[in-house]
Amino acid sequence: MFRPKGSVLSLDPSPLLLFLLFLRDLRVLRGEPCTSFSRLRPSRAGCILDSEMTPESVLTEARKAAGTREALISAAVRLFSRKWFVVVSVAEICREAGVSNGLFYRYFRSKEEIFRLILESVLKSIGDLLAGVRDSPAGERIRSFIRSVADYSTEHPDLVSIFREGQYRFFEYEKRLTGLYIDAVSGILGRKAEIPEYLAVASGLRFCAVRRAFHGTPFDYGTMEDILEGGIFRDAPEPRYDRIFDVVVRPLPISLEQGTRDRLIKAGKRLFGERGYHETNIHDITGSLDLAVGSFYTYFESKEAFFAEIIDLVGREIRGFISLNLDHGLTRLEQELQGIYLFSFFLTLDPHCYPIVREAEFVLPGAVKAYYDAFQSGYEKNLGDLGSLHHPTVINYLMGISHYFGIEVAFDESPQNVRNVVRSLGAYLTRGMPAAD
Repeated sequence: MFRPKGSVLSLDPSPLLLFLLFLRDLRVLRGEPCTSFSRLRPSRAGCILDSEMTPESVLTEARKAAGTREALISAAVRLFSRKWFVVVSVAEICREAGVSNGLFYRYFRSKEEIFRLILESVLKSIGDLLAGVRDSPAGERIRSFIRSVADYSTEHPDLVSIFREGQYRFFEYEKRLTGLYIDAVSGILGRKAEIPEYLAVASGLRFCAVRRAFHGTPFDYGTMEDILEGGIFRDAPEPRYDRIFDVVVRPLPISLEQGTRDRLIKAGKRLFGERGYHETNIHDITGSLDLAVGSFYTYFESKEAFFAEIIDLVGREIRGFISLNLDHGLTRLEQELQGIYLFSFFLTLDPHCYPIVREAEFVLPGAVKAYYDAFQSGYEKNLGDLGSLHHPTVINYLMGISHYFGIEVAFDESPQNVRNVVRSLGAYLTRGMPAAD
């Protein structure tokens, strides 16, 4: 049973004790001497026997073994939620748990195994939570869904932080979580949901929940319920999809005279995007340009400061590309749909930008907060009249649709047809969810 507060899985030793008692009785039936039990010693295979003990002692040892395993998992949760996976060592986990290094390998083969165990536990807990939504009365499912998803991130920020890194490092976990959300949305709609329904119903809410938990962004439950049930652009005319998709894309301006600083940033962006932050060092960046390492420090005080500048650059490039190509003669709804379309197109032109932002979420969270705050500020200036709807909730809901659609485009080798998704989103943003079948 997953226990969010402790973030561990408990081991019940009772079946083990019953099995040992069975072995004792079997020896008696065979006429064999049976004067002892054997001490439990944890191992990857299960338990090893090495000295005489009573059944009560066996139970005590089993509980002790379970406690050690639980301590290691709890320590790993604390460390992985504060640092990123690559920099946490097995020795550090053992120190945090108060056990010797050798004990770790009696329970886990590697650091990755304990990391994945935590990811599996989070998936199970969210799956159980969403199953409860499906079991709610039909009229309560939307409200229950909003509360469950929004509150989970706030109540368990350590687990959500770890899982968000897991989504980046092992994309199958994001796909499995998306599957859980699609099942939940299917239960709300009363029919099979697909990617467009997931994006319209769950992705914006997921993003709002994370922004509230980690960035302190305000969130309004009632506004989210209004969005899902009735849409945002309720008085908008039917979108003109021929104009939305009829875009002659103009690239961002390129300077023909790039100085050393610009060349370093360009090289760093490419290498961080290809290899990742931890796997790229300053020598790699300067070496790719045939520069001395010292030249790096002429312009940047540290690798972290350099990475922060690249994150800021990525945000400016995305916003600049969309602004440059957006048709300002469209309605506000049409501009939103064209913006989603342009964003997905930009990710195909620049495959490095989104991996950088995703990794930065756990490497430089402050820089990522500034990245999303800048997008929110731009939305606030151009959103128009929303009536009584809570602006930060609406804005982050819309940002969340693009964010999770971007994950599908950037990390999935077979994303859904972009135009069909945008068309479906147009209906949801205008009218909300249809009544359950």
